[in-house]
Amino acid sequence: MSDDDTTTEATATEATAVEAPGDIVSTIRRFISREGGEATAVIAPIGAAGVRITLVGKAGGILGDRVVPDVATAEAVVNAVDGLSVGEWDRELVSATTVKPSHYRQMAGWVARQRRFPKARNHASL
Repeated sequence: MSDDDTTTEATATEATAVEAPGDIVSTIRRFISREGGEATAVIAPIGAAGVRITLVGKAGGILGDRVVPDVATAEAVVNAVDGLSVGEWDRELVSATTVKPSHYRQMAGWVARQRRFPKARNHASL
């Protein structure tokens, strides 16, 4: 391999480097500052919507998340934020997680605000 080939490969690698979106980095930094300066990120593809970066704060185990277009962008975000480490949903991380009641309501969406519910469509088969 000649020096020209090495230079070309290095240039190609630099050209394909992904930049972390500034708005996502800033919101994650604010989250980490509220959670004692450290958090764990779990990177999970969610189909056509992109990749979810789920955050678990060290101090209170509070959940947060952001969605980015792809895994490379998610890794760039993690590398751009101090105090953020990558983890997996293992027993230790799940047991350290604190889910607030407001988070349950937010995840329930429109169902959380309903007073009456329609009958199940498969009611006759039950």
